Amino acid sequence: MGDTISKWHEMQEDMSDREIMNAKRGIDNDIKDFAAYNDVVAHFEVEYPELSKEFKSIQKEMYEMFARKHLDYGLNNIALGGDLTNPEDKKFSLTGLCIRLTDKISRLKNLLINGKNFVEGEGMEDTFIDIANYGIIGLLVGRNKWKK
Repeated sequence: MGDTISKWHEMQEDMSDREIMNAKRGIDNDIKDFAAYNDVVAHFEVEYPELSKEFKSIQKEMYEMFARKHLDYGLNNIALGGDLTNPEDKKFSLTGLCIRLTDKISRLKNLLINGKNFVEGEGMEDTFIDIANYGIIGLLVGRNKWKK
């Protein structure tokens, strides 16, 4: 029994939270999730065509900003000089991301309170995109995908 538990924990290290939940429920991620995704997305796009279109447009903006900033900063900006396969280095990296997110949320609060931004090109939209991208970066680090 101990061997089964250790294998489960090893398997979980390489799985996302959603994959773990689906595995516990016996759902085959490749087949059932794909079919459910297509059904939900198709229904959503029919029900909310303008919202769906704008969401995808924002995702494209986010990806473009992510790509530009990543080319400027590189992988080490998030890895902080560590080896992200090492649990301590990964935790340090995720802690750094939490600090950056806290900074962005503080900036957002100030933008809301002041009603204007003092740094050109860094308003509320830019701040929301930064926050969303840091969330995705956190997922990439957590899923061991922060690499070339």
